Amino acid sequence: MIMRVLLATVLMCVSAFSQADIKDVRIWQSPDNTRLVFDLTEPVEHKIFTLNNPHRVVIDLLNVKSQVDVTRVDVSDTAVKAIRSGVRNKTDLRIVLDISQQLTPKSFPLKPNKKYPYDRLVVDLEAKKAVTAIVAPVKQIRESGSSKRDIIIAIDAGHGGEDPGAIGPGRIYEKRIVLAIARELERLLKKEPGFQPFMVRTGDYYIGLRERTAKARKANADFFVSIHADAFKHPSAHGSSVFVLSERGATSEAARWLADKENESDLIGGVSLEDKEDHLAMTLLDLSMTAKRNSSMQIGSSILKQMGKVSRLHKKQVEEAAFVVLKAPDMPALLVETGFISNPGEAKKLSGKRYQKKMARAIFDGVNNYFQTHPPRGTWLAARINGESAASGPRTYVVRRGDTLSAIAVRNRVALADIRRLNQLKSDTVWVGQTLKIPNS
Repeated sequence: MIMRVLLATVLMCVSAFSQADIKDVRIWQSPDNTRLVFDLTEPVEHKIFTLNNPHRVVIDLLNVKSQVDVTRVDVSDTAVKAIRSGVRNKTDLRIVLDISQQLTPKSFPLKPNKKYPYDRLVVDLEAKKAVTAIVAPVKQIRESGSSKRDIIIAIDAGHGGEDPGAIGPGRIYEKRIVLAIARELERLLKKEPGFQPFMVRTGDYYIGLRERTAKARKANADFFVSIHADAFKHPSAHGSSVFVLSERGATSEAARWLADKENESDLIGGVSLEDKEDHLAMTLLDLSMTAKRNSSMQIGSSILKQMGKVSRLHKKQVEEAAFVVLKAPDMPALLVETGFISNPGEAKKLSGKRYQKKMARAIFDGVNNYFQTHPPRGTWLAARINGESAASGPRTYVVRRGDTLSAIAVRNRVALADIRRLNQLKSDTVWVGQTLKIPNS
């Protein structure tokens, strides 16, 4: 009898000790899914299932109580119409999501980190049979009977959603600053003949680092620029910077620090950095990467020169660091640090609309100046500057056994993106006997 009482007491103590509390609930809507994040005092067991008529998602959290009123979570502009909760079995918590359409829930836990001291449970709600359509924003410009495409610039506003980026004095969020600069850059490019912007992130939601460059590639971008306003461990650090991808290490302590911080975004947002890459494809693209890296350096120098007219520069030359977001092998790619949000003076400037417009103008002028002298083949700008003739059509190539799209590009000395764009390919898959159009080199 005494042993039973002791055992019951121990079980009660363990149960009380292991009970978790919900400290916060956040919701984010992206074009691809709806994400809910629960901050928890410790990891929990959970079950998720769906109900129809009407559509609902049910989340059962075992041995959990909530310290927040989930009904007060702002679900406006999301696929969730309302959130309800109730206690089950005296110790468990059931959360019911009233949703506007049939959605498939997926969930995963995240451990505490520097920005989020609590365990987190992430629930993604995805539409069934949803296909993420990334339409290449190729706007045709017709002049004198010829048809030439625009130069596509992919603009990536860093961070977003669950990942706020750096946080400066007065709770200034990097994700908001860079989205404002990105939108201004988009506006400037739309006004400039021969250019068409593609926004990688259009609102406050999270996108994985590799997914950002994947979106740009699917849009057939000619150039990728990722905009940031990061922090350093010393608030005295100041100045704007431009980075290209380095496989051999960073060029300075600050470059290494910033790259490490930016690469943490996938851990904060909930994407593993241990995704396996197609090493064969990367090997075949080595030659293309070298050429694109040289272009990146030239565009970076052009942007840096313009930024020097607006702000102090952290370094007078383009720096190198191993940013994951810059691993785009078939297009020039840069990461622009508009300033250190950890510096009180720069944080104040970056939060102002006037300064944001100046910074966007500097990036725009740098990009525009480069492409005015190095326009991609087949573009309206190249036709205007170099007098390209629309009559000189592309060559053709019939795919043979053992061919890959990247190897065909290298063999014909043209960019992989140009072949994909000319043939309107949605992937790099080719088959024997397929006829491809090859742009003139």
